[in-house]
Amino acid sequence: MPRLIDAHTHVPFPAYGDEAGEVAKRALDQNIWLVNVGTNLKTSTEAVGFAEKYEEGVYATIGLHPNNTSPGYHDKNELGDSDEKERGGEDFDYEAYKELGKSDKVVAVGECGLDYFRMEGDTKRQQREALISQIDLAKDLDIPLMIHCRDAFDDLIELLKEKRADLKSVAPGINHFFTGSINNATELMDLGFYFSFGGVITFSRDYDEVIRHIGLDRVLLETDAPYVAPEPHRGKRNEPLYIKHTAEKLAEILGKDYEEVASVTTDNARRILGI
Repeated sequence: MPRLIDAHTHVPFPAYGDEAGEVAKRALDQNIWLVNVGTNLKTSTEAVGFAEKYEEGVYATIGLHPNNTSPGYHDKNELGDSDEKERGGEDFDYEAYKELGKSDKVVAVGECGLDYFRMEGDTKRQQREALISQIDLAKDLDIPLMIHCRDAFDDLIELLKEKRADLKSVAPGINHFFTGSINNATELMDLGFYFSFGGVITFSRDYDEVIRHIGLDRVLLETDAPYVAPEPHRGKRNEPLYIKHTAEKLAEILGKDYEEVASVTTDNARRILGI
């Protein structure tokens, strides 16, 4: 039984280079399990391959991040020094992702969603089409969604309501790194969704009110590593081991005992993701 679960991380990313195995080992040695999240076909394939090296404790999601539907997007932490043709602009290949989803290590579809922070060309249409396809894939594979949303909650919620019949009836997915309002949270909770929070809550108070509104029973822990390391590692490369600092801060925000936070968030992750 894991002590904590990092429900959203990216250890196979180029940001870790040859250290990915050691980064995972540091977490596993502390009984911290991890879910490596795919952001395009390449990183999804790598996440599955990485997870399959471990008998337990390491899992994967498969999906196309909304930013990676845009030709101009490139994040070296995620994509490395790849050729221009690999830099965003990916069409969602349903059959290729479905084939990846045959692995027992695949626990969700995503990181999928809408992101209007960077807008280029026909981005909204491309993102919407990719998200609809991934909702359909999640239904096909009978697994939840791993949702990314930035500056697009109204459109996300409208689309999820339109596709409600295709979502899992119980716990259809996780809104990762949730940045929406209390009203957004309420609507998503009405649809059955859960929420994950990471290191940003250790140094910003902007999330306290919405976390209290959501409550522990709908929350999971994440790092989103290599991004947004918590205090006391802020400004450095993040890793799953640091999730304990987020758990401590979550307990403080909610006025709960650390052991209760660890237990409930771990149970939530295991139940929703089937691990």
